[in-house]
Amino acid sequence: MKYQTRKLTVMAMLIAVSVILVYLVRFPLIPGVDFLEYDPADISILIGTFAFGPVSGLLITIVAAVIQGLTVSAKSGIYGIIMHIVATGTFVIVAGCIYRWKRTFLGALLALICGALAMTLIMLGANLVVTPLFLGTPVDVVKGMLLPIILPFNLAKAGINALITLVVYKPISVLIHKASDHPIAQN
Repeated sequence: MKYQTRKLTVMAMLIAVSVILVYLVRFPLIPGVDFLEYDPADISILIGTFAFGPVSGLLITIVAAVIQGLTVSAKSGIYGIIMHIVATGTFVIVAGCIYRWKRTFLGALLALICGALAMTLIMLGANLVVTPLFLGTPVDVVKGMLLPIILPFNLAKAGINALITLVVYKPISVLIHKASDHPIAQN
C-alpha cells in the first residue's frame, strides 16, 4: 500500500512537471512552421515510464495530455490531445517495454531510440488521418508536408527529449526509488 501511494504521488508530480514544462518551454523547431512546436513535456513522462513501466507511462501520458489540452495548449483542443496521446503513447509503450526487458544504460539508449523512431513513424500516419479530420486540411496538402516538415519535426522533438531523458533519468530515478520499498530499489 505504501508503495502504491508513493507511486501515484510521484506520477502526479511527473504530470505536473510535464504541464509546467509545456507552459514554460515552447517554440517552433522549423522556421515558418509555427504550429509544430517543440516542448519538453515528454521528458517527465519518459522518466515515469522508466521508473514504473509502460502502462504507468501511458496513464501519465493520457492525464498529462488532457490537462495540457484543456489548459496551456487549449488552442489545439481535442486535436492536440489526440495527437499528444498517439505520439507520446507510442513513444512510452515502445521505450517502456524495451527498458523493462533491459534495465541498463544501453537498454535505455536502445529503448529511447526505438521509441523515438516508432513515434516518428506513427505520426506520419496519424497526420494523414487526424489532421484532415480536425483541421480540414486536404490529405494531399498533408502528404506534401510529411517528408519536408512532419518527419524532421518529430525526429527532432523525439530525439531532443530522448537525449535529455537519457542524461537525467538515472539521477532522478535514485530520488524516486530512494528509501522506498520499490522492487527496483532492492536490486
